[in-house]
Parts: sequence; C-alpha cells; structure tokens
Amino acid sequence: MQKLFTYFNSFMTAEPNDLDCLILDEAHRIRETSVSRYTRKELRSVGRPQIHELLSAAKVPVFLLDEHQVVRPGEMGTVDDIEAHAKALGLKVEHINLNDQFRCGGSEVFVDWVLRLLGLKPGGPIEWKGDDGFHVSVADTPEELEHVLATWQGDGYSARMAAGYCWPWSDPRPDGSLVNDVQIDGWSRPWNLRGDRSVGGAPPAALWASDPAGFGQVGCVYTAQGFEYDHAGVIIGPDLVWRDGRWRAVREANRDPDFRNRIKVTDQEFDRLVRNVYKVLLTRGMQSVTIYSTDPQTREYLRSLIGH
Repeated sequence: MQKLFTYFNSFMTAEPNDLDCLILDEAHRIRETSVSRYTRKELRSVGRPQIHELLSAAKVPVFLLDEHQVVRPGEMGTVDDIEAHAKALGLKVEHINLNDQFRCGGSEVFVDWVLRLLGLKPGGPIEWKGDDGFHVSVADTPEELEHVLATWQGDGYSARMAAGYCWPWSDPRPDGSLVNDVQIDGWSRPWNLRGDRSVGGAPPAALWASDPAGFGQVGCVYTAQGFEYDHAGVIIGPDLVWRDGRWRAVREANRDPDFRNRIKVTDQEFDRLVRNVYKVLLTRGMQSVTIYSTDPQTREYLRSLIGH
C-alpha cells in the first residue's frame, strides 16, 4: 500500500510533549475530535481537534497515511488537514513519499491502474495490459465471481468477496442464521457480521478476512479495510456507474447510514468517498481481483479495458 510519510519536527509546542516520537499508522482515519459515546460528560465540551492532540503528544509525531483510504465522513487525515494544523501550531513539516508498496503482490502497475480507473489520479482510465505479479478479470454474474473465488479457496488460497454498501444490513436471526441481504437477480448472500462475537458459525468482523468460515459472506469496506487476502472479488454496486465517458456516483443507491445526511456530506463529498471505497476494495487482493458490476453498461466498459 502506498502511503505518505508525514514527519513533523516540533521543537516548540503549545504544551509539554510526553513522548519523543509518536508513530501513527492509518492516520487517514483521524477524526475531527476524540469525543465518542464513551467520553465522560465533563470532557465532551473541550472540543479540541484530534490532530492537535496528536501533534502535542510527542516531540516528533509521524503520520502514515493514504489519502485515498478516507472512506467515512468526518475522517480528517489528509495531508492538507494535517499540514494546516501543524503550521497553526508553528511546527516545521517534512513530507516523505513512500513509493514502494507491497499490497497487490507489490504491483505498482495495478495500483496505478486502479487510481486512474476511478479518477483518483490524473490521466484517465487506461487498458489493463497485465502484470506478471497480479491478475485482473471481469465476471459477468455474481455466480461466476463466487465460483472463481471458491476455486481458489478450494486450492488452499484465501479468497473473499466484498461490495459497496448498496444493500440493507440486517442483524442475525434469533437462531443465529444470517440474512441474505445482498441480492442481485437470483443470487444472494449475507454481509459479514458486524460485531466482535461469532454467531451461527460466522466469524466476528475482525476475523472475517482470515477465518475460512468468512467465505460466502460479503465484506464491506469497514470490514475489509486494513486486511489482505490472496484473491479478491469486488462487487461494484449501483452507487457508482459509468455513463457518457465518466463515472457517476448515484447517492440514492447507497445504503450507508453515514452518507445519509446531505448537510454533513455534500454530493461532491459523497462522490469522492464512494470512489475511495472502491479503491480500497479493489486493492485487497495479493494475487488477483475479479470484478463484477451490477450495472450492465459499467460491466461492458470494464470488459473493454480488461478484455478477459
């Protein structure tokens, strides 16, 4: 995964630093404040930006981040956000790009292809011409997608399918069975479990990517983010379709509760976040990815770029 290594050399801060160095991985997930439902009532009114707290916690805070993994409203971990807060505190900022990455079998070619495909990098989509270290294909049906992954799983590899949040997400039934919420034509499968407890033989969310019992459940970005498996299957839902030579984000097709508030999440912000969601999902596989879109026109376009 390509990240940006952001280093702050802070000699003068607003308050004493308890640590010499603080390394923050997944810094793109920084929130506006640290206040949560577990915060004591007397501390909720402080409202200090979380970035300020982190900058003040050490003489040298180090932020490791990937801006294209910001997938949830309220996440503030971008280079511009961190840099602005650092400069407001009078801190010197140094950026170091980590150009090498080990996700997707180390295929920089594929990561670049995904960024251009989704419009997250200039230049526009390009044809996938192949890479010895990574395989890309398009499935015509969800059944075909699952069959490809089941074949890999049967051969001893890890394989998982994930999708955009375009279907409801039910709690398990009283008997522990999962509801097949992800429905595409006559095919249906359940989402992965949301909690930290196994139910009905399905693993908790934290083990979905590694426990063999996670196969057959559809992962969402909040479960898949931060994990890798040998072979990835990605269902691009109706919230992102290809029309008239460009991607169009369809907000009404998305079921993520975090995206419902149009005041907090503008249409422009939704467009950016949904592209980031699919960037994350497309880059979970270490050896291959098989892509299926619920939209026929989008599927046809992907086929024109990949060809097999």
